[in-house]
Amino acid sequence: MPNIMVTWLPKACRTPAVRKQVAAAIIKACVSVKDAEITADKVVVRFGEACDGWPLPAGHTYANVNEPPKEEKK
Repeated sequence: MPNIMVTWLPKACRTPAVRKQVAAAIIKACVSVKDAEITADKVVVRFGEACDGWPLPAGHTYANVNEPPKEEKK
């Protein structure tokens, strides 16, 4: 199962909507490489951004990447 960790400057992806868009693009890119034999149900995308006190957000998978973003507790 590909587990992709994205390390990104915190301010760039603090919104759930941006993280979902980026996760959807990463999943699509991984699945589009036919020789890699990766299916969308096996990809998990996580964002590492706890460096400035913000909690680590939940990962995104094919099952939830198209759902509307949930408000995060601050």
